[in-house]
Amino acid sequence: MDLGKFLLNSTSLAVGGTFIVVVVYYMVRNDVMRYLSSRNSSVVPADDKSNLLNLRLQAHERMIIFVDRINPSNLLLRLYQQGIEVGALQVMAINEIKTEFQHNITQQLYIEAATWNVVRKLKDDTIAMVNNAVKNLPAEASGRELSKKVLNYMSEIEENPYELAIGLIKQDIHKLF
Repeated sequence: MDLGKFLLNSTSLAVGGTFIVVVVYYMVRNDVMRYLSSRNSSVVPADDKSNLLNLRLQAHERMIIFVDRINPSNLLLRLYQQGIEVGALQVMAINEIKTEFQHNITQQLYIEAATWNVVRKLKDDTIAMVNNAVKNLPAEASGRELSKKVLNYMSEIEENPYELAIGLIKQDIHKLF
């Protein structure tokens, strides 16, 4: 092969390759620039911030309602029925607590992790309190005796854990503003 033909073919290939690279660059340049600017931008649109704030406030509201509903003074009063047996009230109370918790489980996405842990522990402690109260009662005891035992225990606690949890949730809300 002749050196002239070789140089001509090489030059043609180089020019053709360069032309293709330039065309492809201009075709994808805007997409690449848009991707890089969106990746580097930490600015969240005002509408998104407003929506997120609303979701976080609703989550805090729901956590306050949850804590209030599992507070034994409200829970046992709500569930108590005349003549109910201790075992039946125990099962109803534990099911109610677990159902309420499952209903609100997604709210952990919008509240502080430490606050969620407190709420979860409060739920577990409430279930344990009801179960422990039942252990110390005779099998033929009434639901009323269970309620009295739990409420007496609650009155002996120096600081009400349900009020403390609600206070913590309120502190988290104030951090949002």
